[in-house]
Amino acid sequence: MRRRGIGRGPQPSLVGTAARTAVVVKTANAVSSSSDQKRQAQAAQSAQAQAQNDAQLQATVQAATEQALAANAASAPAAPTMVAQLKELAELKAQGILSDAEFEAAKAQLINA
Repeated sequence: MRRRGIGRGPQPSLVGTAARTAVVVKTANAVSSSSDQKRQAQAAQSAQAQAQNDAQLQATVQAATEQALAANAASAPAAPTMVAQLKELAELKAQGILSDAEFEAAKAQLINA
């Protein structure tokens, strides 16, 4: 006759214990694998979102740079024009076409304009 534990049913057999352990291990592995797949999917989504944010930031920076370059290009011709006009006045003075007083007056007018 088999012994019974106090308050317990019949003692499980070694094969039954091994089978139960195998089921528990298989279930734990399945849950773990599922969790790993979820984490990998979340990491991939996060990386994709970061890449999109980086692309948007780069586009914004590029647009701002292009606007700044366009603004500088619009104002840039004024400086060479003034320099060119000053050089022209200096040449006219060197050729004797302008007197010293006329050169100084034209130069002051050009600079203050």
